[in-house]
Amino acid sequence: MITTEAALLTAVNEPLVFTEIQVDDPEPNEVRLAVSNVGLCHSDLHYMTGTVGTGLPVVVGHEVAGVIESVGSAVTTLRPGDRVVGALTPSCGLCRNCQVGHSTQCQRLTQIRQRPRPAFQLPGGQGVERLGDIGAFSRHTLMRENALVKVPDEVGLHVGCLLSCCVITGIGAVFRAAQVRPGATVAVIGCGGVGSAIIQGARLAGASAIVAVDLDEARLAAARTYGATQVVNGAADVATEIQKLLGDGVDYSFEAVGSARTAATALAVLRATGTACMVGIAPDGTDLTLPAWNFFFSEKRLIGSYMGSGQAHEDITQFARLYLQGRLLLDEMVSDVIPFREVNKGFEAMKSGEVTRIVADLTV
Repeated sequence: MITTEAALLTAVNEPLVFTEIQVDDPEPNEVRLAVSNVGLCHSDLHYMTGTVGTGLPVVVGHEVAGVIESVGSAVTTLRPGDRVVGALTPSCGLCRNCQVGHSTQCQRLTQIRQRPRPAFQLPGGQGVERLGDIGAFSRHTLMRENALVKVPDEVGLHVGCLLSCCVITGIGAVFRAAQVRPGATVAVIGCGGVGSAIIQGARLAGASAIVAVDLDEARLAAARTYGATQVVNGAADVATEIQKLLGDGVDYSFEAVGSARTAATALAVLRATGTACMVGIAPDGTDLTLPAWNFFFSEKRLIGSYMGSGQAHEDITQFARLYLQGRLLLDEMVSDVIPFREVNKGFEAMKSGEVTRIVADLTV
């Protein structure tokens, strides 16, 4: 067991508290990770503000990259010194969903996350929760061997951490969930980190039109950098504006905000036979209202996508290759890299439309 520093959420709507915690030794199938970088994600904010429930105290943070410090006795594919990013949906590989390629829906997730002792404890022995079984806002954490992916040395970990959450979530939704076809038309509702990745996925998929929708003009300008061909301010009648631009609705729409209002927009902009993909995490208790008559006669589809609906190891490896080829923009998505102890300021800054992704550096 080692002692390290972590940022704890001890009460909702309160700043994270920096304190010492104890990190257990790795179980046979685990590694201990020296965390180098963590992306600040709106999913963390859901737990910090109480819109999605969690036990307390908890270490939030999940968009993680780091260097392996030590490995458990059964680990065979990783070794100390390896540079890795998180694959946040570790799977058993044995259940029905895993065997048919839906590892994000592993039916044994609770079982494989079980361990005999808490991974994190306060000095007095009280257990500390880890968001997503990760707890990345700690200078050290424990992760399972199959929850990490090695990345080439040429991929800086300050951008590599994005591969573990917003990039795989966004691009995976395009290729794995919606399966956007070349030449199709796409609308992306919400152009933060995940939305920016969706835009890039649509560009890589060969979409003929990519309409970015957001309330902030700075984000809309950035969306053009990632591949948006047109932009619409979300304060307008978005469906009408898209019809003016394209003469019809879009073949695919993606909701990357996590609200009933933006989900309704994603449904409204579809053309007949179109597909709306829900990607953003909505607060607990959020319900959607569907125009059933319109969906029935127009043969529209509504689908969800969790963590890109993909195979994390394969996808992250391919995304790293695309980045090194210059075809996937990651450096441009990082608005700022901040010291670990400024994460509370970072979450405040996320309210600005000028921010795509803020990354914390846990090495300083």
